[in-house]
Order: sequence, then structure tokens, then C-alpha cells
Amino acid sequence: MTTPGGRAVEVRVPATSANLGPGFDTLGLALSIYDELTVAALAPGELDIRVEGTGADEIPTDASNLIARTVRYAYEAVGRPAPGLMIRARNGIPHGRGLGSSGAAVAAGLLAAKGLLAGEAELGDADLLRLATEIEGHPDNVAPALFGGLTIAWMDESGPQHKKLLVHRGVAPVVFVPDRTMSTSAARSVLLPEVSREDAVFNVSRSALLIAALTQSPELLMAATEDKLHQDSRAIAMPETYRLVRVLRDAGFAAVVSGAGPSVLVLVDGPGGRLDAARVVEESAEGSWRAHMPAVDFKGGTVKAPAEGALEHDI
Repeated sequence: MTTPGGRAVEVRVPATSANLGPGFDTLGLALSIYDELTVAALAPGELDIRVEGTGADEIPTDASNLIARTVRYAYEAVGRPAPGLMIRARNGIPHGRGLGSSGAAVAAGLLAAKGLLAGEAELGDADLLRLATEIEGHPDNVAPALFGGLTIAWMDESGPQHKKLLVHRGVAPVVFVPDRTMSTSAARSVLLPEVSREDAVFNVSRSALLIAALTQSPELLMAATEDKLHQDSRAIAMPETYRLVRVLRDAGFAAVVSGAGPSVLVLVDGPGGRLDAARVVEESAEGSWRAHMPAVDFKGGTVKAPAEGALEHDI
């Protein structure tokens, strides 16, 4: 069906895991768990949002919807009047679990705006990262959601920057997701305002080693994922997560808190090790944990013209 605005796009964005242990607010990894959307331009003032999948009942379908707000933000940034929107979302990324659901929503909104604005205004990679960081507050989740792979993100005088790296084919992620949620603000509230020089040097060394482990030498992942900046401080806010990280590391697995938690990410040297990690969790973990075994996503977010019959809008 042709919508009044006349233009529509399909968007897909991956889940992400930030920090990866020592790379606090800097490193992020894209994972092959996806939110998928069809977004169409409607007549100004119209808004038609429907969501299915993970967390669908918790997501607002009015003007406060994060994807809709992000599309409007992008239009304002390029000086164009925002259209009305039809959004059909199929969510696969767990919400409030440390897998970048809000960063994915921001990335999805910006990519939708990029597609809808094609031929009228250009949104390049630098624009997307800048706008995403303005909305999200930091670039460590939005960079891998937009660009895929392993990303290093940082800020300089010209704004947020990123470098995308390819992950060694031997690295296999597995994520253990609990039933409970954790807000990023709550997880940040328990962080210490200052760290010792020794701990800072420790994390600098491990972050450098982690780049080598993820891109060249997966056998170094255990040592490379050690951290002294944030995970111990967060233990009080998510004790079950902290205990599971310790159980897995004691069993020889490179386990870290995924993003702000409470999910746990394990980086295994070879796909077979993921089943071994899952057995450890099944036998030793407290509470209920669901195992996800994604690949590393190398493409990042994508935007394209919709498939035949993808639009469904009641006029």
C-alpha cells in the first residue's frame, strides 16, 4: 500500500556488548541478534507504531517512542521538517539486559532517517555517529550498532570517533541473559569516582591486550578480559551476575559483564567451547539464565527499500 508520505525503508540493527571487560566506555562488539523495522513517511502529524517481539509490551507507541524521537532529531539536524511516521518493529534484542537495546533503537532511527532523506539530505557515517552520541550520551554501544564488528570509540575536539576492526574467526561469543533487568543509570551510579594509578595501568594493559586477542590471538582472551575499573564496583548492584562471572572465569572461560549488565558475555576460543560454558552455567549458576550463541555481526546496521507487501498502514 502506498502511504501518504510516499517513501519507506527497512532497517536492521544488531545487538551490542560494550566494555568487554577492561575497555570501559571504549570497546564494543556487534552481535547477530537483531531488531528489524519497516519505517514509512506519513502525512505530517500522523504516528502509527506497532511493536512485536522482545519487550514489546514495555515500548511506548506514542511520540515518546525512542525510534520516532530519533527520526525527528535527525530531520531537525539537517533542517528538514519531520514527516509523520509508520513504524513496524520486530524486536529480537533483550531490553535492559546490557545488550545495547537503546543504542540499537537510536541507530535504527538514524538509519531510517538516512533512508527517508535520501536525495534530499546526506547523513554520512560521521554524522550518524555524532547524532547517535548526542542522543545516547556515549559512543561505545552506538558505534558497533551502526558499523558492526569490534569498534574502538573515543571523543576528541571534533566529536566522537571510531575505528572498526575485524574479529578473528576463532572468537565465538555466548551471552547468558537473566530474567531481571538493570538500567544503565543504576549500574553507573555505583561506580567509584576515582581509581588508583595501579588499576588504571592494569586496565590500559588489558585493553591493549584485548585488541590483540580479539583480532589475532584468541588464546589470550582469558588474561585480556581482566578488569579493575568497573565490574567489582557493580557487584553490589547485580550480585548474581558477579557470581556467574566468577564461576565461569574459575572454570577457565573469559567471562565479563555485558555492557551495564546484568547479562554475562563469554568470549570463547572456538565455537565448541560455547556448549561447555553453557554446561557450567546450567550446573553451577544461581537463578535462570538463557543462553544465546550469536556470531559476531560484521555489517552493522543496514537500511534498504522495503520488500513487496511490507507496508501495512490503516488510513
